[in-house]
Amino acid sequence: MLFLNTRPADRAIPLTEFLQAQDIEVLDLPLLELAPMPWSDHLAHLYAALPSAHVVVAVSPSAVQYGMQGLAQAGLSLEHLSHLTWIAVGEATAKALLQYGIHSQVPEVETSEGMLNLPVLQQLPESSSVAFWRGEGGRQFMMDSLQAKGVKLLNFILYQRQCPEQAPKIIEKNISRLQLQQRYCMLVSSEASWLNWRKLMAEHIDLLNRAHFLVLGERLCQLLAQDRLRHHFTFSISQLPDLRKESILEHIALVQGNS
Repeated sequence: MLFLNTRPADRAIPLTEFLQAQDIEVLDLPLLELAPMPWSDHLAHLYAALPSAHVVVAVSPSAVQYGMQGLAQAGLSLEHLSHLTWIAVGEATAKALLQYGIHSQVPEVETSEGMLNLPVLQQLPESSSVAFWRGEGGRQFMMDSLQAKGVKLLNFILYQRQCPEQAPKIIEKNISRLQLQQRYCMLVSSEASWLNWRKLMAEHIDLLNRAHFLVLGERLCQLLAQDRLRHHFTFSISQLPDLRKESILEHIALVQGNS
């Protein structure tokens, strides 16, 4: 069974190599790429307020990379932030922070809901301030939930998401290969990547319906289920608890066993 690895190009290789070693046929098809936001007075103001925050939530390794670049541009050192609690959305983000000597808390489930369940966020007083290092459009649910509790937010939009230029070219090159598949597996790890795939498949609804989507987290899984119902799609969905290579392999094996 063909597996479409939709992780960004710089994060796709370990998963692709792992699955290929297990004799899984893989097509690398990144559906998201990141570009840094230009420096602005608004970002400068946010960095100036950062030492007064209580918690920093880093949503990706890229958020760590661009966030640290912003710290340097703002003339801040990590010593100014030594009192802060750091939260990483997953192990990859935690490793990125650790490269700067920062130990972070990581939720058991790598989703907004998982992070909201961390005790440090559950126990925040109303007057607390939480900084989000994130990309454009990311983690809105988590931010809205905290704001509803009276928590002050410092919203660092550090990068923007876009569909890679090579994505339609990869599809065009492999369209015959895809059409030969009675069924294929595909990773969906964000709403943005799902929306990009929907656009790319607008003229190939039959191919869209042949997919078994491995979807990260309950909220994203519900989004796909709602789209399926609304548009009368017939694709299948499985919910992933995390993005570990072993979890993805286990779910591919389940799909293969049911085919």
